[in-house]
Parts: sequence; structure tokens; C-alpha cells
Amino acid sequence: MREVVQALEQSRIREVANEGLGRPDVLKFWFGESDEVTPAFVREAAIASLQAGDTFYAHNLGLPELREGIAAYTDGLHPGRGQAHWQARLAVTSGGVNGLMLASQALVDAGDEVVVVTPAWPNLVAQPLIMGARVVRVPLKVEAAGPRAGAWVLDMDALRSAITPATKMLVLNAPNNPTGWTLSRAQQATILNHCRQTGTWILADEVYERLYFAQDTANGAASSFLDVAEPDDRLIVAHSFSKSFLMTGWRLGWLVLPASLTHAIGKLIEYNTSCAPVFVQRAALAALERGNEVTPALLAHLQLCRDTLVPLLQATPGVTLAAPLGGMYAFFRLDGHDDCLATAKRLVREAGLGLAPGSAFGPEAAGWLRWCFASRDPQRLVLGVDRLRAWLATAATAVSGPRL
Repeated sequence: MREVVQALEQSRIREVANEGLGRPDVLKFWFGESDEVTPAFVREAAIASLQAGDTFYAHNLGLPELREGIAAYTDGLHPGRGQAHWQARLAVTSGGVNGLMLASQALVDAGDEVVVVTPAWPNLVAQPLIMGARVVRVPLKVEAAGPRAGAWVLDMDALRSAITPATKMLVLNAPNNPTGWTLSRAQQATILNHCRQTGTWILADEVYERLYFAQDTANGAASSFLDVAEPDDRLIVAHSFSKSFLMTGWRLGWLVLPASLTHAIGKLIEYNTSCAPVFVQRAALAALERGNEVTPALLAHLQLCRDTLVPLLQATPGVTLAAPLGGMYAFFRLDGHDDCLATAKRLVREAGLGLAPGSAFGPEAAGWLRWCFASRDPQRLVLGVDRLRAWLATAATAVSGPRL
């Protein structure tokens, strides 16, 4: 086996989740998905497709009608170029993670330098490593004081210094998992211009684009590199049906890329998965056609969940946290609990509370915890905070001893 594969770390989130196996009393907030089932009309479209006999191969790049639907969806969010422009630049993939891996396979040779903005979902670092790249991490910084204390921000000077003509690819995810960090359009334009000068590809994971709470853009979505890029820029943007359409288990995503790269990505899809399942694509098309029934309601509910959880955590002694501007995670630090993996395991065993350890997302997030607030019932979040506070009080008593 290749050494790089042997060296890959197992998921620390799974490691924590294993602590709760067989424990129905555990409040599970560790995985990055809503506990709400996919809408019925989406499931029914998949069933109808199977009943119609859609059990055969499809085009490598996806069903033409789904690509048309994604192109119309993309043009609605990023208007001005027209549906035909986007359709020539789309590849349907078997999940967002598959799309990201395809991008690394297409662009990265062994020995290439890849810059990744961290902390980040671990796959974003692991995929270039699997291809034999040398990964350079550019850590986000934490605001130490002020109204946004606890917020993670990008040091633009540090990023520009890290990206040189030797940098083959820049990988970043905004809105960010786990920190909730977002990029402004001006920052995206600056990054893109710098990468044009160095000849660096940008791989932008924008799967949380629609889960954006600031609402300071015309379309209500987070700013995208697609809004500032030229058609043939060295830019690949990854999307997924998982988050905004409540379809995590369906494993369907898409890439937006230069038209000159589409054929090559189609070949790679052939050698990876051949194509995405037709019945899943039919379900996704139904999701797009009635997306206004799903995503806006989901966003409003996530904002309610965020606005329920974050103030309660901020009012908890020892917690450092800023309200996330995007995504579906509260990312916070607990004073005196620097070993976040051990803390997360203890919370499962001793408090019945399941959170993800920050170290799962990189060493710069050690000491932090991620709480996915995508819960059908916001009262589960309240109960979770109650359990956290009770556990903190018990832990403090165990350290200091009882008062006599």
C-alpha cells in the first residue's frame, strides 16, 4: 500500500461517534447534516424513476436535462452570462466530495505544491496529499477581542505570501466548515487576481453558498468566485445537493469549471464512477424545479437554530464563540479544555452530548468544538446547552473539590 494512504488519519468525528454507539440518549450534533429527511417530492421522483426502469448508465457529465436545470439555477444566482454559458461548464458528480477529488486528479501531479486555507473539512487537505502533493496550510486567525471575538478571519497578506508561481492549486471553503468564516467579494477578487499572476488554479468549495445569514447580497447567497471570474480563469467551483436541498445521503454534486476542462473531467468520471445514478439525478432535478420550497425554508429554520444556540453558548462561562455568518455550525472554545478530542469523548460518555472535536479539522483548531445546529427541533439545542453547562459545573467541582 502507498505510504501516503497508510498515513491518512481516520476521522476523529467518527472516533467520537463510536463512543456513543448503542446510546439512544445521546444528543447527536457531531455530523455535518440536518436531521430532517429529504422532502417527499424529491424521494417520490426517485421512486418514479426506478419504477420507470431508469437503472442504466447515463452520460458521464450527467443527464442533459439535469445539466440544463443546474445551468438555470446557476444563472439565477450569478446572472449575466446566460444558461448556455453555464451548461458548457458543468459536470455532475457522485457527491461534492467526488467532485473535489476529480479536480485534484485533473490538476495535481506528485510533488506539486497545494495551498489550503485551514481549518477545513479534512478531505480538502487529504485529497491533494493522496495525489502526492506537498500541502502548505494557511491558517485562519481568531479575533481576540471586539464585537466579533472568537470569529475566524483570513490574513490576506499571509495567503498572498504563500501563493507563489510554484503553487499549482489553492483550495478554500467559504462559507467554511467548521468555522463559519466567509469571504467578501472584494477578497475573492483580490485572491483571483493574485492567482492569475502566479498561474495558480483555485478550487473553491462553495457547498454552503445558500446557507448564508448576513443577507448582504442581492440574491441572498454568499459571494462566489463565479461572480468575479472570467470564463477561462483557472477556477473550479464545487457544489453539492447535500446541504441546501437536504440530500446528504444521495451523494450528488456538480463542478463549474472552464469549458476547456469539461471533456477531461468527463473522462475522469468514466474511470472513477462512470456516471451518477439516473434515479438520483431525477430526484435532484425535482429538487431544483421546486427548490424555492426547500432552500429558503431551510435557511430560515437554520437561522432560528443558530439564533437559539449561539446566545446560550455565549452566555455560558468559559465559552469563546462568534455567531457564524454562513454554514450550519457553531465553532467554539472551552476554557480549560484544550484536548478537544478527549473533551468530546467525555461529553458523550458523561453528558450524553455529541460534538465534533476541532482537531478533526486541523491542528490550528485544537481546543475547539463544532456543534452542528441543523436540528428539526431547536429545543434539542437548548437541552444540549443544559447538558453542557451541567457537565462543566461537574468538571469544575471535580477539579477544585467540593466546598465545605
